[in-house]
Amino acid sequence: MTLETKQLETKAGGDTPEVRAAMHDFLNAFEDFKSANDERLSELEGKSREDVVLSEKVARINAALDEQKSAIDRLLLDRQRSSRGGAEPARPDERKHAFERYVRTGDASRMLEEKALSVGSDPDGGYLAPDETERLINAAVRDISPIRQIATVRQIGASSYRKPVSTTGMAAGWVGETGDRTQTATSTLAAVDFPTMELYAMPATTQALLDDSIVDLERWIADEVQTEFAAQEGAAFVAGDGTNKPRGFLDYDKVAEGSWAWNKIGYIATGADGAFGTNPMDALIDLIYAPKQAFRANGRFVMNRSVVGQLRKFRDGDGNYLWQPSVQAGAPATLMGYPVTEAEEMEDVASDSFSIAFGDFARGYLIVDRVGIRVLRDPFSAKPYVLFYTTKRVGGGVQHFDAIKLLKFGTA
Repeated sequence: MTLETKQLETKAGGDTPEVRAAMHDFLNAFEDFKSANDERLSELEGKSREDVVLSEKVARINAALDEQKSAIDRLLLDRQRSSRGGAEPARPDERKHAFERYVRTGDASRMLEEKALSVGSDPDGGYLAPDETERLINAAVRDISPIRQIATVRQIGASSYRKPVSTTGMAAGWVGETGDRTQTATSTLAAVDFPTMELYAMPATTQALLDDSIVDLERWIADEVQTEFAAQEGAAFVAGDGTNKPRGFLDYDKVAEGSWAWNKIGYIATGADGAFGTNPMDALIDLIYAPKQAFRANGRFVMNRSVVGQLRKFRDGDGNYLWQPSVQAGAPATLMGYPVTEAEEMEDVASDSFSIAFGDFARGYLIVDRVGIRVLRDPFSAKPYVLFYTTKRVGGGVQHFDAIKLLKFGTA
């Protein structure tokens, strides 16, 4: 039994047997991967060419690690869904009952008759879902949206959010107890706007399902829209162009770190076109130390799974692997001691690609959610199916340009 397995047994005690078994298999597979990769590297030291059979073995184990990690993520997500779906409110909620009546039958009369329930009377815009449904959808989306998990999320009641930021920092100085206090220089302020854009999904069902009183329609809607919402958000938060969608951190102007300026994202070059370079550890260290210490303290890496697969093979001068798996289900793996967030929308390694980001994303990236999720029932467009046009308004963008740095796979 490996040390990681023993730690797993003590740390993951609250997990289900399925999760513990999956973690056990994952850690054992990583031990097999290290052994095979060590053998591959040893062979390379004594030969001019790489052993094809051994390289294929390493690649197969690496792919298996990805599959097992995905299985663990699915198990954890299923467990979170179960824990959220238990208790119902003890007190009947009239608005909730009115909304359920509208979803099942299309009868919106109770939504309109009571003033307290008149939360969205425009038939083209739909009706605001009850608070419980909104929380259920938002929680489900957060579970599977990697950038939403690490960024700052703010709820607003307007269509846009404007945040004043200091681009030069606050001025200060030293003075004696009775010395004169000279006026400090005024810091430079800039306003950063975060408009919200409409995100929609349109799940379909049959009238037979709607007639089944046992079916929890709120949970059904949440389960149907969460994956699509999370996928669209994930792509926009990373690379969105800001047109009818949030602006991703990869869409901003990028400059070499030595020429960094506000409104731009600084990058470190690997020194090799489409590759990590002679010593990958040097490029990663330079990237880690590009942000100021205040951002580095809460720093993390963001990359896609194919880049993670490459980094698993790298070792430091003492033979220790730079990438280390988590020994606790739900906790992130680490790279050189910093947590790793996998975002599939990040670029693959290619010529001049920006495939790895590092920094304090909680301070660097802001997501704004306009309160309210609307649902419009449409029984006409796809008969005999009933469509539920579900919309929410989301915005996002970089709020502190010095908190996020990128690794460019290029020479300069």
